[in-house]
Amino acid sequence: MARPISENARHVTYGPLDRPTWTGVALQSLCRARSMTTTGGLEKKEIMGPVNWIAVILATLAALAVSAFWYGPVFGRARLEEVGPGKLGIRRSPARTAAITAALLFISAAMMGHMFARVGEATLDVKWWLYFMMSGGLAIAFVIPSLWISYSQQRISTRLALIDGGFWLVAYLSMGLAFMLA
Repeated sequence: MARPISENARHVTYGPLDRPTWTGVALQSLCRARSMTTTGGLEKKEIMGPVNWIAVILATLAALAVSAFWYGPVFGRARLEEVGPGKLGIRRSPARTAAITAALLFISAAMMGHMFARVGEATLDVKWWLYFMMSGGLAIAFVIPSLWISYSQQRISTRLALIDGGFWLVAYLSMGLAFMLA
């Protein structure tokens, strides 16, 4: 019987022609090693950086500013034509609507902050375009399609869907900009 060539013999068995074959224990070790970063022979778990809460608040305020501008002077009249009397529910309390909007935008910004913290400051410093790629990607891949699916089920006009979809894209890009500048 041939002798094992590695120090850790329990991971290696010998098959025909005295060639080593890996056992399940060795495969488990390989899987564990893939989930860790090896530096100088020492294994170190990857750690997420802290969420920049100031940037989260700035991103929320940036999205609220985009909302005021977008639904005010830019597309306010066009939206009113689509959502005129009798078409959609009338806001009874603008302050309540603004508070709910701010709270939901804060949740979105907090998740975006978590996402950027996961990528890490060092990467984002070198690859600044990731702020826009990731924030715009969220809007294009998740928010806008969800909005348009809901609008198509409710038979809301394409014009209104384009106005609102455009808002979400610009709002998310402004949040990405806030994170980049903070």
